[in-house]
Amino acid sequence: MTKERFFNEDIEAIFQQLFNESKVQEALRFLQEDNDATAAEQVEITEIAAPTFSEEIRGEDYRKRLIELGIRDIEVDEVGNVFGFRPGTGNGPRLVVCAHLDTVFPEGTETKAKVIDGKIFAPGISDDGRGLAVVLTLVRALNTASIETEGDLIIGATVGEEGLGDLCGVKALFENRIDIDGFISIEPGSPEGVIYLGTGSHRYHVTYRGPGGHSFGNFGTPSPIHALGRAIAMISEIETPDEPKTTFNVGIISGGTSINTIAEEAAMFVDLRSNSQEELQQLDEKVRNVINQAAIEENERWNSDGITVDLKLVGNRPAGTQPSDAIIVQTALAASKALGFEAVLAGALSTDSNVPISLGIPAVTLGGGGDFGGVHTLNEYFDPKDSYQGAQRIFLTMLALVGMKGVNQPLLREQGDGSRASD
Repeated sequence: MTKERFFNEDIEAIFQQLFNESKVQEALRFLQEDNDATAAEQVEITEIAAPTFSEEIRGEDYRKRLIELGIRDIEVDEVGNVFGFRPGTGNGPRLVVCAHLDTVFPEGTETKAKVIDGKIFAPGISDDGRGLAVVLTLVRALNTASIETEGDLIIGATVGEEGLGDLCGVKALFENRIDIDGFISIEPGSPEGVIYLGTGSHRYHVTYRGPGGHSFGNFGTPSPIHALGRAIAMISEIETPDEPKTTFNVGIISGGTSINTIAEEAAMFVDLRSNSQEELQQLDEKVRNVINQAAIEENERWNSDGITVDLKLVGNRPAGTQPSDAIIVQTALAASKALGFEAVLAGALSTDSNVPISLGIPAVTLGGGGDFGGVHTLNEYFDPKDSYQGAQRIFLTMLALVGMKGVNQPLLREQGDGSRASD
């Protein structure tokens, strides 16, 4: 991560205005006082299992929590996203503030939380139990301090952020709405870093098929496993640039029935990633060519046409870039600085923000505060000590972007003609 200078002194002046407001100070105090309650709610949400593609129960619980906070017009869309509306004066942009409902853990995983030496241990407690809890405490802070915003807030949670969910929730959100002017997703992390670049990925399930046979009696029959091996060897020789970082990986392989059987089928999952959409496309083409070439070479080796290959795209996350001096980026950095933290630009990652960034809509992913570790493992933990600081940074960023009535004009611009088709 790199330290960033602020390009616009007006942004820092707005934070000074906000800090001088008694309602803002009341809200910031509330976030600190609500720290334990936020952590408790984080545990409650986390203990509701929510594997990717099975988020319905947690989503319904979250809908009820939003209703209790007075969020209006809450909808559960066709993929399971849960979003509602906290209106402002109508004289500003619309900003999404959200976290993701799903976890990487399969059905049947024990999600009961345990507290050991002040740390909360539970699968998904930080990713993204923390984000979901922070969204709720932000709304409570606004309500407690009776803060009216100029712009509108679209509040809620997405599905399908993890793994083969392929960002299906946030993709659906932007397919269904044309009124979003900015986007903040909340993940585990400190109140210092700002994720403003999106690592793109393509993921393939590759299956080689052939006639199969006995390893001795049918020797000379082309083998799907051998074709798979050829493909993996050729993929491993592909050269990629260091900058923008571009990577490949064969993560899972399968196939065959016994040691003395020529397999009828062999398969692998391939993960391709880059911080550049252009480099990702180039790598994708190289890998697809290699996969097809491996089938050709295995057939030629045995003077056969028995091997076929099927490529199925199972993941397509767009890469996204925006300048570090973009208003939403600098606002988040200035919020960190205003609270006394070092303001740093984080490297590119794959988050829900990938989609809006790729569409040219300002977006950042911000940390919800608190120490954490063991993410995506059964030993995942979260330390709630002083975790309110992350919520405070997001709160100030949010107010600066959408504007607070009678205090500051929104820093975030309305996109396009400002049409509001989803009222």
